[in-house]
Amino acid sequence: MNALTLTLLLSFTLSTALTTLNFWLAQMNPDSEKLSPYECGFDPLGSARLPFSIRFFLSSHLVPPIWFKIALLLPLPWAIQLQSPLTTLTWATTIILLLTLGLVYEWMQGGLEWAE
Repeated sequence: MNALTLTLLLSFTLSTALTTLNFWLAQMNPDSEKLSPYECGFDPLGSARLPFSIRFFLSSHLVPPIWFKIALLLPLPWAIQLQSPLTTLTWATTIILLLTLGLVYEWMQGGLEWAE
């Protein structure tokens, strides 16, 4: 037997053994909590016409800009080492300024007020 055949046989045997062990050792005791669907904190078995807080959905507009800011600013330490670090810092400052102005605007419009 060559090394490739031995490796394939070993990986197949190991994966089969682990899958069998998983089915044998798994704790399968479902209860009502585990069997019920979860819908963002709302009771999925109740009426679909219940009123909800619109503030919850308005505040969800804050999360994507934070992800956007992290995705754009994460490579900044490496980008400073480029040919023109001043341009990189200018763009980073512009992004942070725009996102901060958007946050201030939403704050001034009352989008962050939770009291109803």
